[in-house]
Amino acid sequence: MQIIEALVPLRMAVERLRQDGPLALVPTMGALHQGHLTLVREAKAHAAHVAVSIFVNPRQFGAGEDLAAYPRPREADLALLQAEGVSLVWAPEVPTMYPQGYATNVSVSGVSEPLDGAARPGHFDGVATVVCKLFNQVQPDLALFGEKDWQQLAVIRRMAHDLDLSRPYADDIYGVPTVREADGLALSSRNAYLTAEERQQAAALPRAMQAAIGKLQAGEAAAPCLAELQQALLAAGFASVDYAELCDASTLVSLGAKGDAPARLLVAARIGRARLIDNMAV
Repeated sequence: MQIIEALVPLRMAVERLRQDGPLALVPTMGALHQGHLTLVREAKAHAAHVAVSIFVNPRQFGAGEDLAAYPRPREADLALLQAEGVSLVWAPEVPTMYPQGYATNVSVSGVSEPLDGAARPGHFDGVATVVCKLFNQVQPDLALFGEKDWQQLAVIRRMAHDLDLSRPYADDIYGVPTVREADGLALSSRNAYLTAEERQQAAALPRAMQAAIGKLQAGEAAAPCLAELQQALLAAGFASVDYAELCDASTLVSLGAKGDAPARLLVAARIGRARLIDNMAV
């Protein structure tokens, strides 16, 4: 497994790997868990080689967010990727990604504006910018992202489509289903912030979402179902709910009721030091 931190050797390594067939990219911010490793395993099923990026992107953290505290267990991450048979790890430092004088920003309208876009201003500009750079640097034939970050996936697909990226095309950006613990909680690097008590309370999130989905699919209106979901989370120990919305699965436009088109229930809530997000198909 090659570990590369500079652009020139990255491009040379990528050129050699692509001679064997398609190259897949799994972008991460490190602090890897089974969700990330599931992406790697899925990537191996589609490509001759898998590259994984590890970069904690400062541009997607807002003021007062957890950039300094975000876990960075580099050696443990590298050991996990070595065991999975990853061919290349792209692990640049901040000055490599954003050299002095850097002045370019990628902004995606529409799908980036509601939900996390409203709760975390500028977040998706940071996501779109760094992913666009990663795509240009690694030039993967396909890329894989977890569906847990559903809005992020929508933003990245829109960005790739609108910018006519040569690699990967929007259709070559795969969403992989969310990996969950036995009690339903979605795997996340931020789960490490939870105390033992908070971790037990956090399991109320998928339970409350599943209860709301049952009511929505029975024909109940969205507004009371979502209000009950929020109250259930607060009663379970969550400090606040940033949003709980039923949205069109593609456009993320808020829906008043479940219709014939695919929909998605998306929730963000805070407990202890953690801000947890989740989404489920409706």
